[in-house]
Amino acid sequence: MTIITESELREMWQNGRGQLPHFPLGTRFSVSAQDFFKSHQIKPLFDEDAPDKTIQNGTWDKPGIFPVVLTGPIPICSECGQPMQVKPEHMTQIDAGHFASKTSPRLILRGRIDSLHAVLMLTASTARQFELPELAKNLDTLAAYCREIMSAEYNRRPVAPLFMMGKSEQDLHDISHWPERHLGITHIAAGTYDHQILHWLNLLRTQCREVEVIVLQTFPPDGIDPDSVGAGLARALNRLSSAVYVLELYFQAGKLSWKKSG
Repeated sequence: MTIITESELREMWQNGRGQLPHFPLGTRFSVSAQDFFKSHQIKPLFDEDAPDKTIQNGTWDKPGIFPVVLTGPIPICSECGQPMQVKPEHMTQIDAGHFASKTSPRLILRGRIDSLHAVLMLTASTARQFELPELAKNLDTLAAYCREIMSAEYNRRPVAPLFMMGKSEQDLHDISHWPERHLGITHIAAGTYDHQILHWLNLLRTQCREVEVIVLQTFPPDGIDPDSVGAGLARALNRLSSAVYVLELYFQAGKLSWKKSG
């Protein structure tokens, strides 16, 4: 059975700059550690209080597969409404049942999400080259979430919530807005002499924001339905941008470990 001391809590807490983890069930605390909780009005959380990771990620946090499904009813033309045995060169499949022009706003949006996904995977690969496996793993999760966004757009359904590093959308949003409170550093802007990986992350963040704008152009907000497909996609891209910025902050704060040579 683990016993946590006050000094261990203070090392984790860092005068409010750090975060206390969820402790394993059965963990006990020294008397001084219990006094620490009382004086800071903190309630210790245990593994049973942690969000269920199955619920967190659902089925989206997994490796990608070939996305095109060639089975099912013959798609119809979105313009004339007639079945199309052969796809014209100027059209492509916009969903399971329809072909549309390649200049369709939805297909332009989908192409930008696809490009964003490619840059996410390239950045994860670059992180591995720089021996940053923890960063690469989190980027893998964000790439999987990008695929979730694309699937939601294709099927015109709500986007599942984003989770990364065991943190909810709200957690990531808070860290991205108040880094000094959570990480002990101020907001950052990549500079000429910063590490290359920080520039890759910064590029990703800008791409997320650009795709968010394209979502709003493709599905203009009507101010009536905050749960509409467009609003959900825009929110998902906004939270994805926040998550990338959180990785920038964690990298700059030295909280994403480098691979140790052995």
